[in-house]
Amino acid sequence: MMRFHKACHRFSLSPLCHLSPPPFPSPAASLLLLPKLSGFSTLCTRRCAIVRRFSDNPLTTVMSSRAAARLRCLASVCPGGAEDGGGTSNGSVSASATATEDDELALGTGYRLPPPEIRDIVDAPPVPALSFSPHRDKILFLKRRALPPLADLARPEEKLAGVRIDGHCNTRSRMSFYTGLGIHQLLPDGTLSPEKEITGIPDGGKINFVTWSNDGKHLAFSIRVDENGNSSKPVVWVADVETGLARPLFNSQDIYLNPIFESFVWIDNSTLLVSTIPSSRGDPPKKPLVPSGPKTLSNETKTVVQVRTFQDLLKDEYDADLFDYYATSQLVLASLDGTVKEVGVPAVYTSLDPSTDHKYLLVSSLHRPYSFIVPCGRFPKKVEVWTTDGRFVRQLCDLPLAEDIPIASNSVRKGMRSINWRADKPSTLYWAETQDGGDAKMEVSPRDIVYMQSAEPLAGEEPEVLHKLDLRYGGISWCDDTLALVYESWYKTRRTRTWVISPGSNDVSPRILFDRSSEDVYSDPGSTMLRRTAAGTYVIAKIKKENDEGTYVLLNGSGATPQGNVPFLDLFDINTGNKERIWESDKEKYFETVVALMSDQKEGDLKMEELKILTSKESKTENTQYSLQLWPDRKVQQITNFPHPYPQLASLQKEMIRYQRKDGVQLTATLYLPPGYDPSKDGPLPCLFWSYPGEFKSKDAAGQVRGSPNEFAGIGSTSALLWLARRFAILSGPTIPIIGEGDEEANDRYVEQLVASAEAAVEEVVRRGVAHPSKIAVGGHSYGAFMTANLLAHAPHLFSCGIARSGAYNRTLTPFGFQNEDRTLWEATNVYVEMSPFMSANKIKKPILLIHGEEDNNPGTLTMQSDRFFNALKGHGALCRLVVLPHESHGYSARESIMHVLWETDRWLQKYCVPNTSDADTNPDQSKEGSDSADKVATGTGGGNPECGEHEVHSKLRRSLLW
Repeated sequence: MMRFHKACHRFSLSPLCHLSPPPFPSPAASLLLLPKLSGFSTLCTRRCAIVRRFSDNPLTTVMSSRAAARLRCLASVCPGGAEDGGGTSNGSVSASATATEDDELALGTGYRLPPPEIRDIVDAPPVPALSFSPHRDKILFLKRRALPPLADLARPEEKLAGVRIDGHCNTRSRMSFYTGLGIHQLLPDGTLSPEKEITGIPDGGKINFVTWSNDGKHLAFSIRVDENGNSSKPVVWVADVETGLARPLFNSQDIYLNPIFESFVWIDNSTLLVSTIPSSRGDPPKKPLVPSGPKTLSNETKTVVQVRTFQDLLKDEYDADLFDYYATSQLVLASLDGTVKEVGVPAVYTSLDPSTDHKYLLVSSLHRPYSFIVPCGRFPKKVEVWTTDGRFVRQLCDLPLAEDIPIASNSVRKGMRSINWRADKPSTLYWAETQDGGDAKMEVSPRDIVYMQSAEPLAGEEPEVLHKLDLRYGGISWCDDTLALVYESWYKTRRTRTWVISPGSNDVSPRILFDRSSEDVYSDPGSTMLRRTAAGTYVIAKIKKENDEGTYVLLNGSGATPQGNVPFLDLFDINTGNKERIWESDKEKYFETVVALMSDQKEGDLKMEELKILTSKESKTENTQYSLQLWPDRKVQQITNFPHPYPQLASLQKEMIRYQRKDGVQLTATLYLPPGYDPSKDGPLPCLFWSYPGEFKSKDAAGQVRGSPNEFAGIGSTSALLWLARRFAILSGPTIPIIGEGDEEANDRYVEQLVASAEAAVEEVVRRGVAHPSKIAVGGHSYGAFMTANLLAHAPHLFSCGIARSGAYNRTLTPFGFQNEDRTLWEATNVYVEMSPFMSANKIKKPILLIHGEEDNNPGTLTMQSDRFFNALKGHGALCRLVVLPHESHGYSARESIMHVLWETDRWLQKYCVPNTSDADTNPDQSKEGSDSADKVATGTGGGNPECGEHEVHSKLRRSLLW
């Protein structure tokens, strides 16, 4: 993501954007900051349990989810048809399904529940998400439910062009939602008034896409209601903030929102532009019973097209027709007084972005020809300028189908990209254009050029060259005609640069402000804080000091140090580079951060003595609370008082530990110990090692400390920290740096560095006396699962067993790159083969539990990866078990699935880690018993995320900043 976006998301506060609640409730309140950026859409796709039964027959029997439903009588499942789970809260599984270490029960059918000490933490009610009004005088509490029932995920969905669609309600499938809205006035003393509930919302209404009007007087949102067990199509509603009364926006009951790509935007304080389902749309196209011809893909032009293993692609013309059917929208201008006007023609609109002065619209849409090998983000794309009343002004570009974007890091689409409005000026566009054809392997200078032009240029007026860059363009933070910051970076070298430019002065030369390695967190100066303008945009906040004519900005930084992060706020002179630290986190007990600038209602420079910021504060044992800090006396007003989400673990022990790899690389990890544990009295514990490798270009950067020892231990619904309640020691996030210095690529020595990092971590916890050397389990998700399998293959002496969730194990199935590897299988054959635990399946002798979502849509982690890895393991008599979760995706979301994953994991740990049974070390070549054991474990119940790369679904949700 562009650095500008990062800065914007971290350091500004705004009305709610169009998005859904996070997939797993955070233990602390979520803050909903910042409006949606152009073309950016966040939908929490609910992730996804088939219990597969494996027989001795070579033709493995796969039990479908339909068959699983028929066998539920063996273990009662009560998801219910309603959102709340019907007969049992949150779609709970009947207590009769609870299992112990009884193998017969383990080999049965149905979902299981983990022990109560784990279940109670996961079932803790979620706290609401928060959103501040545009004038910072009100806080909106967005209420949400706990984990959804499996019935939500089981609804039919269409998988089209990388998008999953619920055809019944014409939305993205698996959308989470809010259940209620409440407004609190922020009083002068920092306290909150009693809640004013938004009324009029239908019972059971599912709320999405909540946004404030620019004047803060109204809220707009969508509502779906249940219809015979299914959600209805969404309808746009508005609420009066003063009275709290909500009503439908449209008088007609036949106008429905189409939020597949875009939902709605405020044009002014009383008018919305809404993406609706065309009124003339009929029934969905029917799939022909007899195909019109064969499916044909051709490359007779010999074009080089390398793509990663994208999921849910269009398969044929019927799919293309279905995509058009669900994604096509009619734009409608709707006023609060009931006036409605259709604008434009029906099309697949993907973004609607009003100009700063709300006179123009930047409208993007997709069109044919579509592709069967890349997702819709690469389909032909048209970008146009309209007036806000729907009059066409001009076409900026019509980008062709982009199947041939190179796989090398920093490769981009040809033509205009990152087209946006200037945040500080009316009706002014800017964008970037690549000069290397989008191919990062091409050597050219400049590599990118940034242009600027008015919405309606005069005849013959050419775009103005704003800046030329030799690295890849990464965005702009605007301030005014005298100041803007331009960001560029290059992944291969980890170089990142920040330029200072004067957009309104051609005679002022650009200069470099920061030039550093993105890996070097110790040198990170922080990011500029942004303030909200009267137009609702965000610009760099200029700070005025009394009797000082300097140009000052605020730099908000993480403050990484060898002792851990100490966040800070610096007053920075943009001209001289001098800085003054005006705020810093407590170092001893607490971890504090600057969340947002609150004194931004006025135009012009902000006076230092009137500065007001929103901060968060937490400790190892105290959950996150939010406060206001006011200058000049630095008065602190705490505005939240959320209860501890899991008081049973309130006294857990946490320590950030440091140790060294045998090649001298400094490593870190967070060690958690159960409440009341005393190593001198209790002795060493069973330990769960949970991690995720990362790539670096230098040993020094790899050894830097990231994170704080004082951060609150956020425990997500599938977090390894849940086993603190089972008296495990948890080694969370031990750094696994895979380093490639100079011309060496990181993965050239992947296995060697992976094993060395794990050895160092295990030696450290054993040395400390907190972990029993023969009772250490290893686990991870996605690339962490890949790590887990490799460690069991190449370092079996370190671990008693492993848990691998949603991983990829055979890199030859991802031949055009994976994770951050951008060489192809044919360019780095040995690397692909040696890194693949599938190729070392014969070496894995320790018990391994594989878990995977049946509907995994993450590129690279197809469910087939776990299927084939399990078969390879079983073919060598390994003690293994495969659990495939019906309807789940890369991460898991349904309560039944999550509870079952926790049950499976706990059973595995109790059976193969806690007692450290010697059976795990049995050599299958010496007897048939090993093979029989593998069959027994594998047979029976199994149940349990940008172009997306393989990124871990992190369970630690200390604070969720959603934009």
